[in-house]
Amino acid sequence: MTTLILFDFDGTFADTAPDMAMAANRLREKRGLDPLPVSDLRAYVSMGARGMIKASLGMDVQHPEFETAKTEFLADYEQNSTRDTRLFEGIPELLDQIRAAGMQWGIVTNKLTRYAEPIVQWLDMPDCAVLVCGDTVAHAKPHPLPLQHAAQQTGFEVTRCIYVGDDLRDIQAAKSAGMASIAAAYGYCGVEHPVHTWEADITVAHAKEIWPAVGQLCQMTQ
Repeated sequence: MTTLILFDFDGTFADTAPDMAMAANRLREKRGLDPLPVSDLRAYVSMGARGMIKASLGMDVQHPEFETAKTEFLADYEQNSTRDTRLFEGIPELLDQIRAAGMQWGIVTNKLTRYAEPIVQWLDMPDCAVLVCGDTVAHAKPHPLPLQHAAQQTGFEVTRCIYVGDDLRDIQAAKSAGMASIAAAYGYCGVEHPVHTWEADITVAHAKEIWPAVGQLCQMTQ
């Protein structure tokens, strides 16, 4: 039976950290601060603008200058989001394996459409079956609705879907939606909850391990 493989975007499917980090470092430079290494900022990428501003400027949402910094960051990132973003190593081969098996794949991200769609288009993957963004439906992950919407749009029962993500919210959303889950431990993974505590069905250390994990999960549901 055909399976739908759904991916989180930032940190799971595409390595967007270099462009996100550059936008964050330009905030620092405007304020006379030295740039930070991308490695210091990677873990915060899955938290979006809120996380990048926290990591680069030490501002939380209550800070009086947070909204100004957020507006600056998003405007900069929107103009520079495809400079150094690349698919993770192993993802192109994985997509070939999915296609060869007659399966379908799509993306479910909390990134807003205005930021996600141009990057997906730039990566040139016309066989992406569905793209659900943070503003596509009424709720974002960890709510299950985005995943349920992706299944509905592609005509799949949730029991025939597998979700791959690099954040606790991804695994929570998959569980709530009734989907099998794969934790991408090679991704950004946040700073609060270790991957082994997420209770994903399978955890992988590299994208090349996703295909064997898919096979294992498909066997379990037959």
